[in-house]
Order: sequence, then C-alpha cells, then structure tokens
Amino acid sequence: MVKASSTSHPLDALTADEIKACSEACTKYAEEEKFGALRFNVISLKEPAKDELLAYEADHSTAPDRTAYCIVQAFPKAPVNEVYMDLSGPEAKVTCWTELEGVQPLASPDDCLLAEQIAKADPKVREMLKMRGVTDMDLVACDPWSVHMVPCEGRLIQLWMYNRNGHPDDNHYAHPLDFIPVVDLNLKKVVHMDKPHQDTPPKMPTENYNYHHKLVDDWRTDLKPLNVDQPEGPSFKVEGNLIKWQKWHIRTSFNYREGLVLHNVGYEDQGKVRPIIHRASLVEMAVPYGDPNAPFQRKCAFDVGDYGLGFCANSLELGCDCLGHIKYFDALLNDSKGDIMEIPKAVCLHEEDAGIMWKHMDYRSGKAEVRRSRRLVLSFISTVVNYEYAFYWYFYQDGTIKYEIKLTGELSTNHLSMGEEAPEYGTLVMEGVNAQHHQHMFCARLDMAVDDEEGGKGLYVSEVHAEALPEGPKNPHGNGFIAVEAPLRSESEAARVADGSKGVYWKVNNPASRHPATGKPVAFKLIPQGGPTLLAKPYSLIAKRGLFATKHLWVTPHQEEERYAAGDWVLQAEGGDGLEEWVKKDRSVRSGSDPVLWHCFGLTHIVRPEDFPVMPVESAGFTLKPVGFFRGNPAIDIPYQANAASKLCCGSANGHANGHTNGHADGRANGHANGSCANGQANGH
Repeated sequence: MVKASSTSHPLDALTADEIKACSEACTKYAEEEKFGALRFNVISLKEPAKDELLAYEADHSTAPDRTAYCIVQAFPKAPVNEVYMDLSGPEAKVTCWTELEGVQPLASPDDCLLAEQIAKADPKVREMLKMRGVTDMDLVACDPWSVHMVPCEGRLIQLWMYNRNGHPDDNHYAHPLDFIPVVDLNLKKVVHMDKPHQDTPPKMPTENYNYHHKLVDDWRTDLKPLNVDQPEGPSFKVEGNLIKWQKWHIRTSFNYREGLVLHNVGYEDQGKVRPIIHRASLVEMAVPYGDPNAPFQRKCAFDVGDYGLGFCANSLELGCDCLGHIKYFDALLNDSKGDIMEIPKAVCLHEEDAGIMWKHMDYRSGKAEVRRSRRLVLSFISTVVNYEYAFYWYFYQDGTIKYEIKLTGELSTNHLSMGEEAPEYGTLVMEGVNAQHHQHMFCARLDMAVDDEEGGKGLYVSEVHAEALPEGPKNPHGNGFIAVEAPLRSESEAARVADGSKGVYWKVNNPASRHPATGKPVAFKLIPQGGPTLLAKPYSLIAKRGLFATKHLWVTPHQEEERYAAGDWVLQAEGGDGLEEWVKKDRSVRSGSDPVLWHCFGLTHIVRPEDFPVMPVESAGFTLKPVGFFRGNPAIDIPYQANAASKLCCGSANGHANGHTNGHADGRANGHANGSCANGQANGH
C-alpha cells in the first residue's frame, strides 16, 4: 500500500514506500514504451493546490488526493520527461507522462559525481594534468558547475580543476589548475575544453593553506566551554511536522529544490490561531561572478534551480551545527537509480536566548522590569559545491519573524588571467591564487495570510517611507516628518527598489481586519536589509535569467504554476521565464488578487584575504514584523525570572561595588536594577 496514513498531513513528504512505488511505476511505464534505462532526477510530493489545502484545514474529513511529481531521463529516446503519479490508491499510477524539449533538469548529486568521473577518465584531461605535474587522480578535485552561456549543445557541466597537495584533506582551493573541461552528462564525455593560458600554463601554486583539523597544528588554548542547558527540556512541542512554541504554530515540509518550506504559520492570540503566512520558502539565488575575461563569463550559478537546496542539504551534527536541546527532522529524497536517498538530521529545531526582549527602569525609584527574549530557530545547511549556505528562520515571542542566510565555505579560486599581474576583478588570497568578486542574490517567495482564513486572498501591499515636511506653516521649526504610505496596485507599480535613506518598508495589509484603536488594517511589514541589486548590465544573459535580482520587491497575484522566480527549468536556460514573463501582464495586485511577495536580497562579495582558507560567515536576510496586528506588545505576558545559572566571575568586586554604591547613593539603583529580571531588587541583594 502506498496510500498515506490516515494520521498524516497532505503536506508531509513522500515516504520511502511511496518513493519506491513511484520508481517502480516509472520503470514499468518506460519499459512498456521501450524508452530504455531511466535516470531519475526528481521524485517528490506534488503539493495540493492552495484552495485544496485551505479546504482541508477548514475540514479534515476529506484530504486532497496524494500526488507525486517526477522528472526522469531516458536518453536518447526521451531525454527529459515530466511525470505525475497518483498515490491515493493501493499502488502508484502514472496519470500524466510528458516528453519535454529544450529544457534541462537540475544537476543532481549523482550528476555532479558523474561529471567528475567523466573528467578524470578523459585521456586529454589526464594528459593536461600530467603536463602540470599531477599524476595521482585521487588527489585531483573537479568542481562541477552549471554552465552559464553554454559553449555547445548537450547536458553540460563545467569543471573547475584543482589539486590536493599530498593529502586527501588538503585544501585544494589553494592549488587551482588553469584549464576547464566541459562534459556532456548524456554522452558521458568531455565535449569542450577551455585553456585560457593556451600552451603556456602558469605554475600551479604549491603552498598549503589548510583549515581541516587534521592539518592545523596551532590551536587556541584559552577557550572555555560554553554550554546550553535546559534542565526541564525545550519549550516547543512537535506533532509530526507541526511545531508549537510560545503561541506560534508552524508547519514545515522539505523538498529537493527549496529545502525547508514553511506552511500555515500562525500566532495564538486570545484563544485563536491567527494566520500570518500561508507558504514561505527561498525559491532562487543567482551567483554571478564579475570577471569578464574568458572563460569566467560563464561563471554564474543559479543554485536553487541548478542544483536544488534540498539535494545539497547536510546531515547536521549535534553540538556543532546547533546547540541546546535539539529536535532533528530527517529528509527522504531520491538518487539517480530511483532509490531512497536519506539525509538524517537535515533540519534542526531548537530555541535560544536572544538578548533582551524589553526593559524599562523607573529612574525615580530604581525599580526595573526586564524580560529576556527567546527565539525558536528552524535551520538547515546546504553545500553547493564550494559554498555553504546556512538558512535560518527565527520566531520571536513578540510576533517577529526573521530570515537569515549565513554564507561560509570556500572561495572558488582561479589563476590570474593572461596578462594580469594583479587581479582587476578579484583578490589574491595567496600568491598566484585569485578569488573573483561576485554577488549572492536571493529570492524568497512569501505567500502571506495576515489574519485571513482564505490564505491571504483579501490582502493588499503598500510601500511606506519617511518624508521630511517642506518648509512652511506646518513645519515652522524644520523638525517635522511623516510616514507616507502608498498602495501598490499593479505588478508594474509593485516592482520596487528599497531606498535605505528613506527607511522604505512594505506592509501586507488586511482591510477586513482592523486594529481596535487605530482603525487601520492589521498588517505585517517586510523590512529589507538594504542590500544591493544585480550589477550585471540589462543586456547581459545574467540579467535576462536573473531579472528577479534587479529589484528588491515584486508582487504578483497568486497562481499555482508561478513558483520559481527564474522559471521551472533553470539549468542552461536563456532567460525570459519566471518573473520576467509573469510581470509583463501587469496584472492587478489589489485586495482580492491574493498577492504573493517576491523579496530579493543579498550581498556583493568583494573578496578579502581573510575569507581564505575558509570563509567566516557573511549574512543576508530580512524581517517580518507585526504592525497593528496585536492590540499592543504581545510579549507583555512573558513571566519575569532571573537566570539562576548565571554566575559572577573575575572576582566580581566591581559588580558589587557599583551595585551598592550607586544604589544607596542616589536612589537610582543602577547596579540593583540592571541585575534584576523582576523588581530591581532580586539580584541586587
């Protein structure tokens, strides 16, 4: 039986039995059609339509049909096939099998491994390695990159070549090689070779610069343990994929492409769970490099659509990637044979201290009220070839949601280009090792549902900025300024770039629900971080494929098929799909259109030597914050408590002296109040 359990939710990922059943049904169909051997790219849940999910949430008695979505390859007869499977019955059944032309599915983990095997087995590659003094193929590393601006036809992967200097854990990015083979995964051979230095290859850098613990000798010796202890366990509860914590209700799912997805996010207020988000995920990222010298114009990856964040997810380690009392969620995906690919501990759930939530001291009496903030953290980490992307959703007790991406891992290094003595488009991180400047441009799809049981159908989006009043009778002293708010009524109006100097943010408003005091629609505001937009010229292929990154915000009316900002089929695409296609219609995004926000953010990485041999984290993200959604501060009911595990250290003389002296001298009790979570006295004495 492949039918889902009666206790499961329609958004739960495919089980191992369901994946196996899909694989077997596809294989049987291909045999009947005489397609030949299949290579499985994707076997995943086809999420029910939004209206079906809303109906199910309103009445659990009838669940939507269980459907799987598969991408299979049968080269050469049927290179790319899109398959839908019905899993509602006793066995998996193919309901739709479509042969596609002119598209390439993403490069799966097995595809990346295959590309490296093809390159290492190629006689010409081996000859070029030997010319450069490299003969041990086990020490050769071939980084598999998707191909931007394809040099020839085929299902292509380009390989940036490196050598490990005598040890399997040596940092190969310190030893780049100067040629780039391009392989065809279908033909299983090298079909193109770039030799930017022609027949005069530069000397391979041989100095080692390592980060692996086996190869680092000089360790700090003065770092003391810092433990996270929750003697009564965590405050969250987990029911399947539903999480409940501090009035938050959050459902999660995980798929091959987006990785972690949030569903049905709500906050309990006066006994009712009020909707905030219907669905949220990261749907694309563009990573263009800024070196125009050949062949680096081809160096631009769209990591979500090219590789899949779920496919690239790490298995996390307790006490390393997350600290505290941890709940892990495993992920079940597929490999190229149609077998189960399990990622244990793919998603981490924990809570952590987040500093002060709020505080006020009455300076007359010296009494203070202070509450510490705690946040719930949902995270996963993906390794996309050289880079690590650590994705974090933070939920706070005051109704705030933050999203953060921490970037770390390895710089993609190269030799200097022909004729260069110093890099014009990068930074020398070691002698002879150039790391090129690049951008990381992300796009999050936010289907908001602010206090709307219909999943956000009645919402509208507005832009708010601060504006100084002009000179005149209303501003006689020159200090006046106001908040200016304007609704975004169409897709063209809603294509926005945030002006940080004016404090621009966007509000998602529900006109059917209003604040009791202000009378204004309840809302959540999207606060951008103030990062860059895409630097590539509008005529570039990068801009054509990554139009989403040219603005900070897009708003479109909800459509089931509009899921990915750069389109469904990203690998080797020529642009024109996704947001670029949709917004040309200039549809209405007024209340009633069920608006979806596409928030684009990121950073420009001007490389530092300190980013090598492994990069300290850089950060990008955004914040969602309630505006008139609650009557007042929803965190006012956090109980006061002093942390009994905190201890004075380093002699503590200064702490005692300041506390007693200031407290008794002038009544302001700074020492007492700052040490208290209750009434200004508990820790002071």
